Parts: sequence; structure tokens; C-alpha cells
Amino acid sequence: MKIRIHDDSIRLRLDRNEVNQIGRGTTIACTTHFPDGAELGYHLGTGPVDSTRATFSDGCIALTLPDGEARRWAEDETAVSIDVQQPLADGASLRLLVEKDFECLEPRAGESQSNRFRNPKAVG
Repeated sequence: MKIRIHDDSIRLRLDRNEVNQIGRGTTIACTTHFPDGAELGYHLGTGPVDSTRATFSDGCIALTLPDGEARRWAEDETAVSIDVQQPLADGASLRLLVEKDFECLEPRAGESQSNRFRNPKAVG
């Protein structure tokens, strides 16, 4: 699982195995370690929630997808993303975007493309 954070936006990209895990209701957890011993965790799971939501506690970003929506998204090859705006206290919103990770059109050295989804923009 890859994470990208920019201002009030969190984007997660999942490979095929991770999408399958989410479809089965399995939580995916990743950790980034820092030299001083600090850690940043990010988790994606499913639960009995009405809408996709994010929380942040003890150095961990946790996104929760509604059970049924996660299962339908995982099973549908044509469904690319789950894109939600979570309201913030100041009236703004936090964008939560969970996407299937596509093969790169220009492969990068050292990066495996084997577990990614076929890029719809690929020729052939």
C-alpha cells in the first residue's frame, strides 16, 4: 500500500493482493520508521460505518471503509477508486481517496509491476 498526503488529502493505492484483502475484510497496516525511533503508521480496514472515514491517533492514520462498499469495490474490476470528502470542524473537508494501483506506462527500474492492475491507458 502506498500513501500520498498533500494538505487536506490522503490517497492510498493498493495492489491486487491488498484489494483482495480489503474485499475480505482484512485490515492492511504499514509503518514508516524514522532514525530517532519514531514511527508513522497507516492502516486501511473495513467496518460497520456509513461512510469512509479517517482518524489520527498515536502516530497512526487509520482509514475505515464501509464493509459492503469495500467488498463491491474489490470485486468490480472496472471500479477504480473510492473518493470521499470527510467534513472537518472548520467547515473544510478532508479528501480520502483509495485507488487500485495501475501498472506504470513507463516502467521504473527496481519496481515490480507484477501485482498491479492493468493500466486502462496501456496500448495493446
